[in-house]
Formats: sequence, structure tokens, C-alpha cells
Amino acid sequence: MNVRITQRIPQSKQTPHRRFLRWSRDLFLVAGVIILGYCAFTLLDAKLYQAHQARRFQRQLSSVQPATPGDSGLHPLLIAPPLGGALGSIEINRIGLTAMIMEGIDGRTLRRAVGHIPGTPLPGQQGNVAIAGHRDSFFRPLRNIRHDDEITLTTLAGSYRYSVDSTQVVEPEDTQVLDDSGGAILTLVTCYPFYFVGPAPKRFVVRAHKIPG
Repeated sequence: MNVRITQRIPQSKQTPHRRFLRWSRDLFLVAGVIILGYCAFTLLDAKLYQAHQARRFQRQLSSVQPATPGDSGLHPLLIAPPLGGALGSIEINRIGLTAMIMEGIDGRTLRRAVGHIPGTPLPGQQGNVAIAGHRDSFFRPLRNIRHDDEITLTTLAGSYRYSVDSTQVVEPEDTQVLDDSGGAILTLVTCYPFYFVGPAPKRFVVRAHKIPG
């Protein structure tokens, strides 16, 4: 007669290992829920903020009297945007990019909009107007930008059209792309590569010239 002997592991030896696995599983589950919740909140906050600023901008736009050809100086709205208001909007129809432009490039601003880089001219002024945005949100469509694509900046002082001349990838320290070249230029800056996980090591730069008229 065969006798089968099964060695049973004492419960006391199983508990610590199983408890650790259960704790790890629960920890990863909670962390995943928190991350997904934060991402959802960030996307919703940006969407609501954009909608609010777009409505506010349209109301302001409807009440503004444009500058006349005989004005001797800059239109007042070329100097600074209304307090807490948007500078305007950016549109690149071919790639489906539309976003409100705010002043500044701090984390909170770029999480909710694209930002005008302080120290560069405002849209409508002569010089190199520079705008920055995150590659994983508003400026993600820039991965499909092409030569001669048209970019429209709409402000309370008027609309300005630009045609894309070039794109390039530069180091983060290369601030020469923001230098004033003497013409009416638009520079868009975002991180690169577009699908890089974590802080991206490069910068993607779009350069465009203002279309007369």
C-alpha cells in the first residue's frame, strides 16, 4: 500500500510573504488610481480653463474698436493684455491646433494654455514673438507641422498670419532661437522628442515669418 505524504507549510511561514505581496498589490493599485485621477483632473482643468478664456476673449473682442490706419503710435492693446486675460489665440488649421495664449511660461500657465515668453515682443509688434507649450498637450500637433503651413494669432488688436519657414531641434540652453532677427518673426517652442517619457532632453522649434497684410 502506497502512502502519500504531503508536507504542509506552517501558516506562520506563509503569512509574511503573502502579506507583503498583498500590500504591494494594494499600493500599486492605489498609486495607479491616484495617477489616473491626477491626469484626468489636469486634462479637465485645462479644457475648462481654455473654454472660459475663449468665451472671455470673444466678449472682449466684440467690444474692442480696432486701431485706424491714421494712428501714430502703437495700439494700447499691443502693450499688454487685460489683467488676468488672454493675449489671444493661436490656430494652425491644417494640423488641428487651437489654443488660448496667456502671458508667462510658469508651470501653472503651461498646464492650462500656451504661454507668451516674457521679454519677447507681443503679437503685432516688430521682432521675434515667442510662444511655448507642452509637447504632450497643446503643442503635440506640432509634430506634424510642415513648411508653408499658416499660423494665425488673433489678439484684441487684430489678427496676424504667419507662414512656417523651418523647424529645428536644439538644446535647452540654445536661447539664440529667441533672438530678434529684425523682421516680424514667430517662434514656437516645445519639448522634444514628442513621445519621450519623462523630462525631454531637446527642444523643438518652429520658425515662421509674418505674412504682409
